[in-house]
Amino acid sequence: MERLLVNLSSYLLLLCLISGGGMVVRSQSEKTWCVAKPSTDEVALVDNISYACSIVDCTILQEGHSCFYPNNNISHASVAMNLYFQFHGRNYWNCDFKNSGLIVSTDPSFGGCIYQFGN
Repeated sequence: MERLLVNLSSYLLLLCLISGGGMVVRSQSEKTWCVAKPSTDEVALVDNISYACSIVDCTILQEGHSCFYPNNNISHASVAMNLYFQFHGRNYWNCDFKNSGLIVSTDPSFGGCIYQFGN
């Protein structure tokens, strides 16, 4: 049993090193959301909106709905990316978006725009 734990620990360390050390293991019960990194350029934000909204329903981003304002790409991308992230089970790889996504544990909801948590 001790040998198994040593092998498992070595495997996890190796996996973390291979992944660039950025892998964070989170409990599925921990509340997390996916938002766009503030440094993301406009083209990537628009691409993220298009991709996420081709998979999930982004009606809340349309004019007259709760997350239309602020009407800018970083806000809309964050909402769309989070919808996608929640829909796919909150796995860290579902918030990558070519390294433009950021997993947060503080609810990013604002005003009437409630960021979805869970499916």
